[in-house]
Amino acid sequence: MIFSNITSAQPNLLGANKINIETDITRGLHSFSIVGLPDKSVEESRDRVSSAIRNSGFDSPKQQNYKITISLSPANLKKSGSIFDLAIALGYLKSSEQIKFNPKGKIFVGELSLDGKVKKINGILQILIFAKKNNFKEIYIPEENIKEAKLVFGIKIYPVKNLGHIVGFLTKKININPLNNNGDDFKKQILEAINPTNESQNKIDFSQIKGNENAKRVLLISACGGHNVCLYGPPGTGKTLLSKAFHTILPTLDYEKIIESTSIHSMRELENNLIINPPFRSPHHTASYSAIIGGGRDIKPGEITLAHNGILFMDEFPEFDRKVINSLRQPMEDKKIKIARSNEKVEYPCDFQLLITMNPCPCGFKNSPHKECKCSTRELGNYRKKLSGPIEDRIDMFCQVSKVSYKKLLEKKVDDKNSDQLKRIVKKIRETQLTRQNKLNNELNNQDIKAMITKNDLREFNEISEKLNLSARAYFKILKVARTISDLENCHKIKIPHILEALQYKNSIYY
Repeated sequence: MIFSNITSAQPNLLGANKINIETDITRGLHSFSIVGLPDKSVEESRDRVSSAIRNSGFDSPKQQNYKITISLSPANLKKSGSIFDLAIALGYLKSSEQIKFNPKGKIFVGELSLDGKVKKINGILQILIFAKKNNFKEIYIPEENIKEAKLVFGIKIYPVKNLGHIVGFLTKKININPLNNNGDDFKKQILEAINPTNESQNKIDFSQIKGNENAKRVLLISACGGHNVCLYGPPGTGKTLLSKAFHTILPTLDYEKIIESTSIHSMRELENNLIINPPFRSPHHTASYSAIIGGGRDIKPGEITLAHNGILFMDEFPEFDRKVINSLRQPMEDKKIKIARSNEKVEYPCDFQLLITMNPCPCGFKNSPHKECKCSTRELGNYRKKLSGPIEDRIDMFCQVSKVSYKKLLEKKVDDKNSDQLKRIVKKIRETQLTRQNKLNNELNNQDIKAMITKNDLREFNEISEKLNLSARAYFKILKVARTISDLENCHKIKIPHILEALQYKNSIYY
């Protein structure tokens, strides 16, 4: 009997941890133990692996009087899932001298069925990226994970069908061709995903929404610069409809963000396909704190992380729990969330645009010319408190959505630009920003933005700010929105008309 050390990996949200599968076999009364903080599913791999080995034509651990110890290191890291089955089986076969191969520079991942088939796993993208960054030469993955594996280049990826298949290759009895990843498959998947025939027939187009040109203007500015938006107004005026159309004018993600977003969603088993468009997450207002922010007994990412690189849409914002609303403050600033549970601490990315809608009061008809408000003074006060000062300060643009006349609704003439035309505008403006400053306008720091306005215009804006008693955060947010407006107007510098328009959107007195 010999000692064996096989390398596997355990995925986390945007990466993976290297796991060494150490196998030691000694003669004696039969026992099969797995150590190294395994959870229940890892412990159950003893039976899966034993059956898979026997049904693949090898001597099973249960058929021998061996004391088998499997150590998963590092020992202080909690291990979960069935992803280590393949590595455990190969480690046993090597240690029991049933096969000989060199495991150096190789990673093995996959769940085993009882007949030896290597089954699909979650988080394969994270593992592949980890293997590539850490200069592993080869990685062996389930054949069912080929589609995701084609997104990663620069490492030899071997898809395997079953335990006998991989053993035959490692012992040089059969040949397995590695995936030929040169970018063509990735481009093909991108083209398939953006093909109009594959898009939902229920897609809401901006040209189909009548009236509220001001709200459309606000959403266009938001899309171009990555600004947070609040749409407010009475029920039935189209706030939710406009919000759901918003993601149709956002350009597709770049390669790095596609991999990032697909990895996050694959870990939560939410998507089997490539995510090329910015995620659009719309949690219900009854969602819990851990569902929105993340957490739980086994820490999982919340909606703010699932909205990473995309939009977090919170309809009827004041109806959300106050704790949830206030907990958004730090993630919106830091673009990441740190969650601690007993002995475990994790950090998740959450770089999202916040898009919220709300009524002016609980009944929705405060200051409405069409219907009387039935809310008491106390109800109005409690409702307004939901949008606290710090949260209000972090919202770049407020826009009132008004009722559209029936005549306007019934018009057949379409004068507005459709979503595809607006998407081209947004893409062009974003490219301008990335070329100029390598980031969108909402990410500009204070020094960057002050250099984009003339001294005279800055002096005039300072006088306006003094009169309005703007906070420092609101001051710079207005300048950032004005920078985006100036980009839309094809101006190299921020002018006073751009600032005045941005100030109009910062007016949050919706009551």
